[in-house]
Amino acid sequence: MALHEAMVVSQAVDVSAEAVYAFARQMENLPLWASGLAKGIEQRGGEWFADSPMGQVKVTMAPANSFGVLDHDVTLPDGVSVHNAFRVTPCGNGSLLTFVVLRSAGASQESFDADVAHVRQDLLALKQQLEQQAA
Repeated sequence: MALHEAMVVSQAVDVSAEAVYAFARQMENLPLWASGLAKGIEQRGGEWFADSPMGQVKVTMAPANSFGVLDHDVTLPDGVSVHNAFRVTPCGNGSLLTFVVLRSAGASQESFDADVAHVRQDLLALKQQLEQQAA
């Protein structure tokens, strides 16, 4: 199995890890900070679906846990499932968000760079949303 390039994107948030985790794991909140799902998300038959720039996708979040794991799988319209490794870690009185961006097989450098930039933008939006609510 070939290893692919990866980039860990992190963002400090001046809000407790517990509060960040509670907010970020709520599927209804995803459109508030995850720009790829900005058109909205809805539950049908116990599963969550969102309209994305790629078409309708299914989003499956990791079960609730005490470790801050917010991993989620996104199943694309063509049936391909993409695993997204996402964590919130306590850091002093705040928290640290970390998201592992994996370079898909065959993806160009430009495409990978765009994915990394997209994740940076989303984590910043999550930070801003949470810090505004806390203020």
